[in-house]
Amino acid sequence: MRWNNERVADIDSWPTGRLLSVAARLVEGRFHEFLAAHGLTHAGLIALHHLAEGPLTQRELAGLCRVTDQTMSRTIEHLRRAGYVGKQADERDRRRVSVTITESGTATLALAHEAERTSEQLLGAVDDYDQFRRQLIKLIAIA
Repeated sequence: MRWNNERVADIDSWPTGRLLSVAARLVEGRFHEFLAAHGLTHAGLIALHHLAEGPLTQRELAGLCRVTDQTMSRTIEHLRRAGYVGKQADERDRRRVSVTITESGTATLALAHEAERTSEQLLGAVDDYDQFRRQLIKLIAIA
C-alpha cells in the first residue's frame, strides 16, 4: 500500500506502539514474500543461521531454534528438498543425524541478510541499519 500525503500526516499523530506494530507487520509480510520466493520459511532461515556455524544434530538445532524435534524434522526436510541442507549419520553416534548447510544454503542465507539490510522493501528504508538494530535489541532486551 502506498501512502498519500494525507495518510502520512495522520501517521505523524500515531502513538509509538502503533507505529512499531504496523511497521513489524509490514516488514514481516514483505520478508515472508522474499523468503517464499527463495523456497524458505522463517523457521528455515533461522535453522540456516544456526547451521552456518557448523553441523548440528536435529535435536541441537531444535533447541537453538526453540522448537520441538518434530517441527525441526519437517523444517529440515523442507530445507533438504530445497537443496539448502544435507543430512548424514553423526560420526560420534550413528543413531543420530547430523545436519549441515550446503553451498546453496550458505548463498541463500547471505542473500537474505543482504536483502534485509539493503532492500527498500524490507529494511533498506532505514537510514542507519546498525543503529536501528541496536535500538531494537535494546528495546527487546529490557522485556
